[in-house]
Amino acid sequence: MSTTTTSSRARTDAERWIEFAASVLRFHGVPDADANLVAGSLVQADLWGHQSHGLLRLPWYVARLRTGAMKAKSEPSVVADTGGMLLLDGDDGIGQVLTDRIAREAADRARTNGIGAVGVRNSNHFGMAMYYTRRIAAEGFAAMLYTNASPAMAPWGGREKRIGTNPWSMAAPYGDSQIALDIANTAVARGKIYLADQRREDIPDGWALDAEGRRTTNAAEAINGVILPMAGHKGYAISLMMDIFTGALLGGAVGTDIHGPYEADKKSGTSHLFIAVDPRALGTAEEFDARIAELVGQMHSTPLAHGHDQVFLPGEIEDHNAATTIRLGGIEYPEQTWKDMEELGSEASVDLP
Repeated sequence: MSTTTTSSRARTDAERWIEFAASVLRFHGVPDADANLVAGSLVQADLWGHQSHGLLRLPWYVARLRTGAMKAKSEPSVVADTGGMLLLDGDDGIGQVLTDRIAREAADRARTNGIGAVGVRNSNHFGMAMYYTRRIAAEGFAAMLYTNASPAMAPWGGREKRIGTNPWSMAAPYGDSQIALDIANTAVARGKIYLADQRREDIPDGWALDAEGRRTTNAAEAINGVILPMAGHKGYAISLMMDIFTGALLGGAVGTDIHGPYEADKKSGTSHLFIAVDPRALGTAEEFDARIAELVGQMHSTPLAHGHDQVFLPGEIEDHNAATTIRLGGIEYPEQTWKDMEELGSEASVDLP
């Protein structure tokens, strides 16, 4: 089936987009440091090649700030603290800010106890999960992040949205970078369908069903339908367990009670759990590094299958994308994203890059 792609404008330096997005957020009452964090997380997703989680989402965040569904100032409170474990209530604060807080808390507790588990409920969408696990892995920790999300897929065998994509990330230090996994439990992240719709592109067969439960390659029909789970029933089962380990465990919303970032006037109710493990509590950092290097060597030395020229580690493609984008002179956005940014910039009296 043919596709039609919207035009793009000239590539623009990532730092200038961060400054722009942060200025827009500050206009809507977000404190300086928090605005910089959110803007940086969105643009980093674009650099990694995941525009589904980048500036495309800024208008959604702004709309939620306007209605008060998401609060500009994130002021979490302590619900429970056992030393190695901490639970916060996010009070509808910004997802990126709250997730950065629990990631830092988990790492601090891991330094003392060898492991730290920190959760937050009543949060919001936080962008790409590996943005946080990679930052903590860069400090020498093994890092894990789980979250629930608004309904996007049907239980295996059903045709109505009842459970979220509920993505998760794991990251470990390796050399001067990190090995980092970031996946949703659906065939594709929902944001990629929104991105395809914005670009007026078809989506691959096998990503989604329409509202009547039929397979579709039309992005707009997929938005109104359901996203299919990855690996059939296995993706559904993992997503269900992620909801248990976040919303149910942490006392937040679950299943159909969670609302997405594109619902401007509804509180999200998402919950996130961050776990950090200090390898130095189990041996030496050098021993851990050596075992990872041995594993990486085995992966990279694997004979190649037909049609492939490299075996990638999780996170390597993102690093490659970021380096290539910077080398080419910056990020290239579709026309619709430019139009959305123009509207936000005009309202906030902020010039586009």
